[in-house]
Amino acid sequence: KITIPVALDVLSRVKAAIDEGQAASVSAYIEPSIVGQLAAEARFDATITEMLETTGGAPTAAEREIAQRLLSSSPT
Repeated sequence: KITIPVALDVLSRVKAAIDEGQAASVSAYIEPSIVGQLAAEARFDATITEMLETTGGAPTAAEREIAQRLLSSSPT
């Protein structure tokens, strides 16, 4: 079991959905959302990995330093 703080209006809507038969419990109601989030994160990670492989791998320390300098400079 876990405890997750949820706004009362959100919890009321979830309980109403359960009462209407959309799910057997709060856990059953939110589990598909968690599974979907985990799948989205896995797809994002795979996309980043593919992009890095296509462009020659992760940036070097020198490349990160240049990027940091460019990103932190003031616009002119």
